[in-house]
Parts: sequence; structure tokens; C-alpha cells
Amino acid sequence: MDKKNALRAGALASGTTLMMLLMSSPVFALQRDDGDDPGQGLSVIETLGLYVAAPIVLFLVIAGLVMIGDKSRKQPKQG
Repeated sequence: MDKKNALRAGALASGTTLMMLLMSSPVFALQRDDGDDPGQGLSVIETLGLYVAAPIVLFLVIAGLVMIGDKSRKQPKQG
């Protein structure tokens, strides 16, 4: 019974992947839509900064704010 379910899941996943690949054919990228204005592409440095460095910096800022907020609540009691 497990083998049958695995085969069914594999067939469904491969069928879905195949349909997505067929529907998103590169041929559709050649046809421009009305009002389409893509602009200039990004350089390698701009791409790395936008998709790698910016999320890391944002994560570190949020983590730092959470750590600062956590330390301000847990002050040891002296006495």
C-alpha cells in the first residue's frame, strides 16, 4: 500500500512539474505586453547586494533589536 501511494505521489509531482514547464515556455518571454517597460538590468554587485547582503543585514538588525529588547526586561534583582 505504501508503494502505491509513493508511486501516485511521484506521478502527481512529475505531472505537475511537466505542466508548469510547458506553460512557462521561454517562447512567451519573447512577446512583449502593452505598456511593458523593463528598464536596465542589474549588475552582479547590485544583484548580490539586493538579494544576498540586504536580507542578511535586515536579519541581523531584527535579531539585534530582539536581543536588546530581551536584555532590557531581564535585569537581575540585587539584594
